[in-house]
Amino acid sequence: MKKRLILFALALAPCSYAQTPAAGLDPGPAVILSGDFPDPTILRDGGDFFLTHSSFHYLPGLLIWHSTDLYRWRPVARALSRHVGSVWAPDLIKHNDKFYIYFPAGETNWVVTAKSPYGPWSDPVDLKIKGIDPGHVAAPDGKRYLHLNRGEAFELAPDGLSVKGDRRKVYGGWQYPEDWVVECFCLESPKLAFRKGFYYLTSAQGGTAGPSTSHMVVAARSKSPLGPWDNSPYNPIIRTWSRSEPWWSKGHGTVFERASDEWFIVYHAMENGARRKGRQTLLEAIDWKDDGWYVPRHPDRDRFQAKIYRNWEIASDDFAASSLGLQWQFEGIEKKHEFRLQDGKLRFDTKDAKRTLLLLPVTGADFEVAVQLEAEGDAEAGLLLYQGPDALLGIGLKDGAVVSPTGSTYRYRDRIECKACRHLKYRFERKEMVLSFSQDGVRWRRFPRAFDVGLFPEFGSLKIAVYGYGKGAVVLDQFDYRSIGDTKR
Repeated sequence: MKKRLILFALALAPCSYAQTPAAGLDPGPAVILSGDFPDPTILRDGGDFFLTHSSFHYLPGLLIWHSTDLYRWRPVARALSRHVGSVWAPDLIKHNDKFYIYFPAGETNWVVTAKSPYGPWSDPVDLKIKGIDPGHVAAPDGKRYLHLNRGEAFELAPDGLSVKGDRRKVYGGWQYPEDWVVECFCLESPKLAFRKGFYYLTSAQGGTAGPSTSHMVVAARSKSPLGPWDNSPYNPIIRTWSRSEPWWSKGHGTVFERASDEWFIVYHAMENGARRKGRQTLLEAIDWKDDGWYVPRHPDRDRFQAKIYRNWEIASDDFAASSLGLQWQFEGIEKKHEFRLQDGKLRFDTKDAKRTLLLLPVTGADFEVAVQLEAEGDAEAGLLLYQGPDALLGIGLKDGAVVSPTGSTYRYRDRIECKACRHLKYRFERKEMVLSFSQDGVRWRRFPRAFDVGLFPEFGSLKIAVYGYGKGAVVLDQFDYRSIGDTKR
């Protein structure tokens, strides 16, 4: 096989896939990204829509999605190739024919730019300002502003790559009733839109990870991008009102125009009874009332139903492509030379201090996953169901034996000698996990211990992970994925 050396590949050519436009149709609320895709930000560019979301401390980061009808989406690029901290709540915008993504990470805010959403995207530029959840807006006089949490804002330089002047307090939020059950006031996620002479400021309040009724979307408007702001008489625009509803912690909304005065809101929420799927991305239409305020078209509360579009599909991978698939991210890889594709194999470096992980988010279907891999040097390699450093289950290869790692203490449940083993798999069904191992990938042996993932903390999203630990490398030949159901976890 011809030798190839591939580093981060962050952009693909525009996809040519068929879509039937949904303009003029109202299919009701929809889950457009099922899985952990929180803090969505959306941009319309002519007849195309682009979306991105939080990517946390994983690399490559800032996955960009494309759609022409808002309901079917395909990942097309990664915008961040350098680790600058945990990336939360970005804002994707277009200004003067240039695309920008503003995002917080590492106790500051950054911006990357591109001539096309498909990339290539620039190296991140440090704006050197604290705060989270940036929201960009441009005024008719050409001035640009960046709103942040706590109702604060900065003026930006004309090129959008630095700030001018001091931080300003421009908005105080909306005061909800004292008896509401929320996590905190937490004024966050300022996203701005302009319609018929007014700037509309859409914000999140109530907290994200607390009680089911915490999160909410609130609206305010002003004749100026910096206020003063009048709060909507219809606040909260979107909220979970009781634990009986099918979606919890609904919040972090962005309103946008799909076509001429046809508006929608995109936000995130957690599925009742399936919080381990993470914060999923929902979309629904909004209507404008005669007094100039917007409201959701389907405020049915307990009767609220959302059609699920399976836009995130996990795929098997033989690593023979010319670039790393967009479904993959690393935890613990911070530099380009720490992984490479070569001769149909993915090789990534491992460290002594902590596990290095190759990850992809679980969508919600029960599944079976298998890998063919080996460890180099003093490394241990294996396959996990991963929710965090202290919430993980799986099977690994260590010193000629099969082991089952547990938590961040690097201890092991059981040990079975198998010097020639290179194949590992697990089946995950109805919260239960059955592990197997093999020398040839044909004749499998069952690991003697199975697990119940229901013991994991409820808050936090599940991921499939190939891991390595110890000084050396993991060489991954094959990743096979097969869905075996669609039950809740």
